[in-house]
Amino acid sequence: MQLRTLKSLVEYLLFLPVNRIARGLSYRGAGKLGSALGGFVWRCAGYRKKISLDNLTRAFPEKPEAELRAIAEGAYRGYGRALMEMLWSGGAGEEELRGTMTLENPQVPLDALARGKGLILLSGHFGAWEFIVTSMSLRLGRPVVAIAQPQRNRYIDAVITANRNRFGSGTVTMHESVREVMKLLRAGKIVGMLGDQSGSKESLFIEFFGRPAATHRGAAAFSLKCDAPIVMFFFIRQPDGTYRTVYEEVDRHGLTGTSEEKIVELTRRHTAVLERYIRKYPDHWLWMHKRWKHTGYYQSLAGATGRAGSSGQSA
Repeated sequence: MQLRTLKSLVEYLLFLPVNRIARGLSYRGAGKLGSALGGFVWRCAGYRKKISLDNLTRAFPEKPEAELRAIAEGAYRGYGRALMEMLWSGGAGEEELRGTMTLENPQVPLDALARGKGLILLSGHFGAWEFIVTSMSLRLGRPVVAIAQPQRNRYIDAVITANRNRFGSGTVTMHESVREVMKLLRAGKIVGMLGDQSGSKESLFIEFFGRPAATHRGAAAFSLKCDAPIVMFFFIRQPDGTYRTVYEEVDRHGLTGTSEEKIVELTRRHTAVLERYIRKYPDHWLWMHKRWKHTGYYQSLAGATGRAGSSGQSA
């Protein structure tokens, strides 16, 4: 047996009891356990703690250190909660899943979908993002097919994929996404995406919290190619552990065609909506992600070519 396969099996065996525990708990119990685990990682493990605080300091230079540390701890707790709730959802019934959220303005995505051009539901790693393909599908009464990055461990990936693909929903992997997404949108379906992870050095560089960040162009390109509306969604955690889901359609006024300029502008617009919600609920976002890891590369390239370091250019 290859060392890599053996490592994957060991990870899977460690994962199984955690998954079983999460499924055996109540929804609120799973959330509380996840929050406690996230708090433990923040206080004791120090995983990406320096990255989180650096990102927060640059994003909110006006905030005192104590407040930034509180936001960071809240983000760790939220991440732990989201992971445990995702595992819990694999064993939950329809009514239990519906009860995890309330939709503040569901008519926004339903009206957009009624135009017959399909719908792109877009967000970031904000709140309980995994519920996009389970709870949200049930609450909207429409299946959502989400673009997902496969887990490195194929055994764990199979469990997570099975969780997502319940109740008529589904997933499309990153490498097969282009053809499948176009097909789904042209058939009038809902496609869910998370657009806040760092793109490659060849991605668009869009201003995000005052710094150019490598940003995937997919959501904007699909939207313009298929004339599909983009509706942003945000899971906002409530005191009782449930989520209030808010929708906001991205303004596409004046954007027709698929030119690079139009793709850049639409990417700017949906990125600005995401930033606005993160500023309002900063502890809901994944600050430990290396979101600006290519910023230095872009700035050095811009300087070498004599361009200003503004966003919206392809590196």
